This record gives sequence, C-alpha cells and structure tokens, in this order.
Amino acid sequence: MHTFEIWAPEARTVEVKIAGKSFPLKKREDGWWMAEVAEAGPGTDYAFVLNGEEPALPDPRSPWQPKGVHGPSRLFDLAAWNDGKASDGKWTDDGWRPPSLDKAILYELHLGTFTPEGTLEAAESRLAYLADLGITHIELMPVATFAGNRGWGYDGVDLYAPHSAYGGPAALRHFVNACHEAGLGVLLDVVYNHFGPMGNFLPKFAPYLTGNHVTPWGDAVNLEEAESDGVRRFFIDNALMWLRDYHFDGLRLDAVHALVDRSATHFLEQLAAEVHHLGSSLGKDFVVIAESDLNDPRLVWAAEAGGYGLDAQWSDDFHHALFTVLTGEKEGYYEDFGSLADLAKALEKTFVYDDVYSRFRKRHHGRTAQGLPGHRFLGYIQNHDQVGNRAKGERLGHIVSLGRAKIAAAIVLTSPFIPLLFQGEEFGASTPFQYFTGYEDAEMGRLVSEGRKREFAAFGWKPEEIPDPQDRSTFERSKLRWDELAESPHRELLTWYKKLIKLRQRLADLSSGAPGSTRVRYDEQARWLIVERSRARVLCNLGSESVRLETGGRPELLLASDESVAIDEEGIALGPDAAAIILLAG
Repeated sequence: MHTFEIWAPEARTVEVKIAGKSFPLKKREDGWWMAEVAEAGPGTDYAFVLNGEEPALPDPRSPWQPKGVHGPSRLFDLAAWNDGKASDGKWTDDGWRPPSLDKAILYELHLGTFTPEGTLEAAESRLAYLADLGITHIELMPVATFAGNRGWGYDGVDLYAPHSAYGGPAALRHFVNACHEAGLGVLLDVVYNHFGPMGNFLPKFAPYLTGNHVTPWGDAVNLEEAESDGVRRFFIDNALMWLRDYHFDGLRLDAVHALVDRSATHFLEQLAAEVHHLGSSLGKDFVVIAESDLNDPRLVWAAEAGGYGLDAQWSDDFHHALFTVLTGEKEGYYEDFGSLADLAKALEKTFVYDDVYSRFRKRHHGRTAQGLPGHRFLGYIQNHDQVGNRAKGERLGHIVSLGRAKIAAAIVLTSPFIPLLFQGEEFGASTPFQYFTGYEDAEMGRLVSEGRKREFAAFGWKPEEIPDPQDRSTFERSKLRWDELAESPHRELLTWYKKLIKLRQRLADLSSGAPGSTRVRYDEQARWLIVERSRARVLCNLGSESVRLETGGRPELLLASDESVAIDEEGIALGPDAAAIILLAG
C-alpha cells in the first residue's frame, strides 16, 4: 500500500499509472491530489497522467529516477535502511556532530570525476585520505537527477532523486553514513534558481516558473506570484529532506542572486528559518551557505537585524583579488582587481567592492561587511566555477609556478575566512576540470557544443581549441589521477597543504575570524605582503627579487615554503615566490 500525492492545482484529472494500469487521484481544495494504491510499494515504478494526456510524466518529487529524466519514477522507502551494507541495518551516526563552521575546512567534490569509477561507493575509498588531510566537511556538487550520465549537476530536474549514475538513493545514504563514521561532515550543493533544459516537466503540473522575470537560464522560478506558496514549499521540503532523510549536515545554495522574490518574507529567510527549526528539533546545527555575487551582507545578518539568517556565503572578491595578483589576468570581472591593495582590503574587510565603483559592472557595487566575523564567508583560490568556467578548465597549477601555488595555499589557509579547497587542489592535480555534458538528445548536445565555442570565440579563442562538452573525452580527462600523489611536485604540494591545515587547526591566531583580527602590510612595487594574524605573521614575496622584511626580534619560524627562507635577529629573507609563517614572542 502506498499513498500517492501530487500538487497540480490547474489539472482537471490526475491518474497514476503503474504497470499499465491507471488509478485516479482525488483532488483536495489546496490543489493536491491523492490516492491510496494497494499494488504499490518500495520498488514500484509509476508515472502521472494529467488530463488524460499521454505520455505519463515523472513525479516532481520522485525519490528515484533509475531510467533517467524521461522514464518513470520509482518508489524508495526513505524511512528504512535497505541497501544491505550496514551490519545492523540502521544508520550508525547517532550523536554525530560535525565541527562548527568556525573550525571548518571544506572540500568541494564532484562525484563523477573524483574517482575513476565516478560513483558514491568509489568515493568512500578516499574518505580516510580526506580525514588525514585535515578536511572537516565535504561539499558535494549537486546530486539531483539531470539529463544524461555525466555533467556538473547544475541542470537538475528531479530535485528529490539522487542521480542513478552515482549510485542512486541507497548509495547516497550509505555515503553520508560512511563520511560520518570517518569523522567528516557532508554539505550538499542544491540548485533552486532554475531547472535543466531537458526533462523538466514541472511546468505541466503547476506554475513553477514565471516569464515576468528572466535569468541566465530562462524564465525565473516563481517565488512571489500566484501559486508561489506551493513552489516555495517544493524547494523548502526538498532542503529539509536532504537534512532529515539523508543526514546531510548542511546545504550550499547555488547562485541565490538569481532568485527573484519581493515577498515580505524572502524565500531565503523562510528557508533558513525552517532549516534551523528542523535542526533544533533534531538536536543538530544544520548550516546554510549561499553563493552570491551581490556582495550583500544581509544574506548572513540575523533575521532580527533585517537579514536572511543564513550561516555563511561565498566571497568571490577574495578569490578575484588573490587570483589576479598571482596570475596578472585582467579579462572579464578580473579587470576590477589586480593590486595588493585589493587583496589587503579583501583580507581585512571581506568585500573589495563595498559600495564602490566597479569598472566591470559600470556602476557602484556591494555593501560593507563591517562588523561581521570572517567565518560568515568562505575563502578559496579554486572552485568548480573558477576552474571549470575557463576555456580549457585550467587549474591554478597550470597557470602559476609551484611557489605561487604555495603562496595561494598559505593565504587561503591562514585567512579569517572558512577555507574551501577544490578536489585535487591540495596536490596540484595535473588534470583540468572542464565543462562537460552528456545529453542524449542530439539537438541539445549540438546547441551546447556550439554555444561553448561561440562563448570563448568572443575572447579570441579558436573554436577547435575549445573542448567539446559533449565529447566523453572532455569528461574523462577531468578525472583526478590519484597515482600523482607519489610523484613530484604533487607530493611536495600535498605536504605543504597538510602542514598548513595542521597549523591552522593548532594555532588559534590563524583560525580566528573575529572582526579586526587581520591586518595587512604590503609594498605594491616590491610585491611583498605581510598578513598579521595576532601574533602570527604570514609573509609572502610575489616579486622577482629576494626581499628582507623586518620582524621585530627573532620570532619562531613555523613554516617555510622553500629553502630560500632564512630568519635571524635582523628579519627574514624571502626568495622570489616564497612564503613563510612566523610567530612573534610573547
């Protein structure tokens, strides 16, 4: 026996189709339809027929799509543990609590390219490695079902159904449990700002989208117009499901700047409140982290202060400021950055653009984050966007020297922000992370491939030089090569990351996110930078000549990136592209 429920406020009739038989649903006043079907249970395939029109459609809240986005939905019992892998047949993470965000070090992971197999089960074999590295939380790129077997996951259409190519719902549940057993928290990247172009049948059920607002992906999600209550409920229930039924420890919300909502209670405020209420009822501290390019601190202000009450947000200004001083790139949004002054401001005040004029945007941008702790923001030098949205998916190590990669790691991992690493960054993976898709529809595949070439042709790239997203080789070459761990210089960089992480976790001066806990001195001409973190100092030389910097006595040398670093009573000597971390006496 199973009770089927579907929200379709405009439908005249609704039937559920199972093994060739149709069962009518009865409509309630709130636009929901319901029917109890004795023949249905876990493992049953089903689909809905609206107004007698074929073909039958997958469930918008489908728990499993084993035959893809155009196939039937399959029932899955989220209340039972039925994958047979746990000896006691139950979750084993009772009492599990991840470290708080102020002590967190995040690791962004794409399941399809993290291992050769590209599955949840295979990823479990690397959990001990991540724990040994010092990672506290894995951040999974989206796992909701999307068209095809390979992709980044941001074009999901069945938001309640874990992607079958990764292993489906049972494998996801087992993975989260295994992470907790390894002492790792797990955050899930969710996409509530748009749906993918293939297999999105939701508009046939209800007004999930509105043409009154436009996003880069087409019509916006309907968060404020007629029937928007049901749309908001769809997304919030999805968020609560991942936390309650799959035991995730928090969520990362994709591109919240594309959410258009002028309601008195913004969707993000409602989402954060319900997530935190669920956490209180379960005795857990769930976190909600947003990606936004608005430089708007209201995302993380408390609701009582007029904010949305989210726990943290990504900080692209810090990435752009650091990346440009390392690489010298000035194209696109990088034209707004490039000086050590920008990097210093990012470290001290979070937002470089805090209501100042942006040449790239041709307007004033942002708002001050003054008074907010650094732990309300994530800091990174690589992530899926900043690597994968380059023409060839080049990582930082493909662009700069090993010395500069070490400087980048030192600044990120001693910053006042929550550090985020991107898979393979820690050992300087030689493999790129390119944009790849696996659309089975030939026309959609052609449009994606041609669109990618046109996008970068505008920047002077030759079309034949742009990897074809639809070519499987683009996906395959993006997979990490774990055999590199034993090779130089990968082994050396990995050792540097491990030392930095251990030092951050040991020395409170380096992990403090308190407002005013970071001061920066620099010389724009000589290209040196000193980041003062209470008694700790992070000294970096980005110049082409060796420099000697005063330290005030002879402090303890905690870490040095290479043998060019020398310290004595007069100060510290740094060779080109070198970094050191010292601790003052007292």
